[in-house]
Amino acid sequence: MSVSSTPEGVSVSPRHIHFDVSEDLKSFWHGNDAFRTAFFNALSLQFPDGEQQFINAVRLYRDRIDDPKLKQEIRGFIGQEALHSREHKNYNEALKARGYDIDAIDRRFLKHMEWVGKLRPSRQLAGTCGAEHYTAVLANAILKNPEWMEGATPAMKQLWRWHAIEETEHKSVAFDVYRACVGNERLRRIVFLFVTWNFCKYTFLNTCSLLRTDGKLWNVRTWLGGLNFLWGKPGVIRQCLPEFLAYLRKDFHPWQQDNRRLLAENLRELEGVGAAN
Repeated sequence: MSVSSTPEGVSVSPRHIHFDVSEDLKSFWHGNDAFRTAFFNALSLQFPDGEQQFINAVRLYRDRIDDPKLKQEIRGFIGQEALHSREHKNYNEALKARGYDIDAIDRRFLKHMEWVGKLRPSRQLAGTCGAEHYTAVLANAILKNPEWMEGATPAMKQLWRWHAIEETEHKSVAFDVYRACVGNERLRRIVFLFVTWNFCKYTFLNTCSLLRTDGKLWNVRTWLGGLNFLWGKPGVIRQCLPEFLAYLRKDFHPWQQDNRRLLAENLRELEGVGAAN
């Protein structure tokens, strides 16, 4: 019996796309808005080390998986995450070239990731499932609400669309591995609370670090606009909150949010503009 829950019509396969966003990152690329630009850049700063940890956690269990479909999806998951890590490393290097102290930010997050890497395998995989839930919900929201990226440069729109598409495609892979090899629902939910704290903590700290370099950290208008973006209108976090909290249900599964139609629509648009160089 297959233990993969990836639905029919969804393929977990890496796309070898390269985005040159070095020029875009020399400016406030998201509508000339300091907070929105810093918020998305703060997310990017977590991806290279974070996604490498996701790969490591799933690798700890892949030899225990017999289902051919899930084994293939694990290979696809690792390939997709490796490419995300590569593109966001380039993204972050461009931020460093602009004058941000990316090395200090990386050291802060890497210290946390090294601690995570010393946890028991079951906790590492539970953490990966929780973090993948956050990326999947945010990915769905970005695909569903293109107005959230209104004003962003075309290259940045495409980079975030590509990342969101692949996070959606593989959103159940780590979860299926966890369910097959660990299956501890209490651990899954408890670890999610720690993931929530750390995800919010490092996104906030990174955003503050970037805004400090921009000279906007103590700018009241910047923060009022940012709070409106996250909690008011459009309310990125506010709109995602019910989906984030759904993870705490005992019967939760990533594909309960069945967004295959949305995925297909965005795939056509991604391919239609010829994002690959």
